[in-house]
Amino acid sequence: MFVEIENLKYKYPTSNELTIKDFSLQMEKGEIVAILGESGSGKSTLLKLIAGKEKTKVGKIVIDGDVVVDKKTCKSPKKRGIGIVFQEHDLAANKTVEGNIKRTLPLLMAKNAKEDRVEEMLDLVDLYIFRDRFPKELSGGQQQRVTLAKALAPEPSLILFDDPFRNLDPSTQKNLREELRAILKKAGITSIFVSNNKADAKVLADRVLFMEDGEIKQTCKPEEVYNVNL
Repeated sequence: MFVEIENLKYKYPTSNELTIKDFSLQMEKGEIVAILGESGSGKSTLLKLIAGKEKTKVGKIVIDGDVVVDKKTCKSPKKRGIGIVFQEHDLAANKTVEGNIKRTLPLLMAKNAKEDRVEEMLDLVDLYIFRDRFPKELSGGQQQRVTLAKALAPEPSLILFDDPFRNLDPSTQKNLREELRAILKKAGITSIFVSNNKADAKVLADRVLFMEDGEIKQTCKPEEVYNVNL
């Protein structure tokens, strides 16, 4: 398995109850898993634990054979090889599309290699003709595609999506779902997508998990997502 999460548990210091309760998940390379759940179900906390934004040594996380969390290990976020896309686009207002993508690449990366990687990302997210524009000159959907290109540019092993379409209008959401799945499949990137929108999961995912009170309550195929009530 490419991603292995075993018996993960987590409790916030200010809480008396577990936010994540014995969570386990296995993923194949290139698989897209959607995790659905209402606010407070533990979705975002789970992503923070995988990314290293919150820390626990209860359970195990292995990504591409690399142990990032277990009883003796808790690697820093920078050493996990994980990309993250949030609801907000997180773009530098004073940098162009090209500049925003380039700033995520390693400082010691050769100049020619950086230029080649930026070209590849611009082509992948279909923003080549917008390379010299600033974020304020882009639509919400275009800004999210730049954010995706930023996350993909360093070639992460895994990308986490924290409800990235929530602040977009329905028409843009619909188009981006289809575009995002095509981009991720073309790049072969393993992804976890959390949302409370079943439409996101139906279009994007290879597999859908329903989360409630820090636990997975049910699993289904994308085409079955509207038949599940929790």
